[in-house]
Amino acid sequence: MNTLWCNLLRNRHEGERAVLVCNGPSLSKMDMSFLKNEIVIGLNKIHLGFNKFRFYPKYYVAVNEKVLRQSSTEIKNLTCIKFLSNRCTELFKDDALTHTINTRNPQNRFYTDITMGLHEGWTVTFAALQIAFYLGFDEVVIIGMDHRYKYVGQPNEEKIIAGADLNHFSDSYFGFGQTWDNPDLENSEESYRVAKEIYEKNGRKIIDATLDGACEIFTKVDYKTFFNLHP
Repeated sequence: MNTLWCNLLRNRHEGERAVLVCNGPSLSKMDMSFLKNEIVIGLNKIHLGFNKFRFYPKYYVAVNEKVLRQSSTEIKNLTCIKFLSNRCTELFKDDALTHTINTRNPQNRFYTDITMGLHEGWTVTFAALQIAFYLGFDEVVIIGMDHRYKYVGQPNEEKIIAGADLNHFSDSYFGFGQTWDNPDLENSEESYRVAKEIYEKNGRKIIDATLDGACEIFTKVDYKTFFNLHP
């Protein structure tokens, strides 16, 4: 990790708000026009939605090795600031826009200083919440965190999706022969509880503005009301 560059990013958004865009199918049912006025953190294969949703993130986070390998070319081409797991060091090198972070054998459950490492937390959303904290955001609003999946097998089990991917906003996200790891909602929820506690202890907040999201950990709001989209 390039600690010099990351130290320059520490608390650069103190007192500001970020919108964390997850990858659930609900994104396709939303009016995303409000994102043009927000600081956006995108996750994983969000690049598949750039043309459809007409936004571009300021920051990008990916820690899953399958995502990093399957989308290495697209990730390299992103012109935003990228935070990546160090699981694929042969593919990604640190530079002004790319910061690889140690996610192997984490010692802390939640890192407030990402130069020391990052806990993957069974969901990239948790990784992004640690990064958002490091960047100094006072408020993080989450959209697209549907928190419901259709899958066969056990949590964390590697599977191949033969047909369309029904669990993300794009049917080609992990679909049509790609591998993915089954979600682990129980451990994901435990990660969210940890993030909520750390944020609130520091006078910050996490808000869930997902359209019809199933997660019950964070305070929920209607995104149209929250972002003043009603006529």
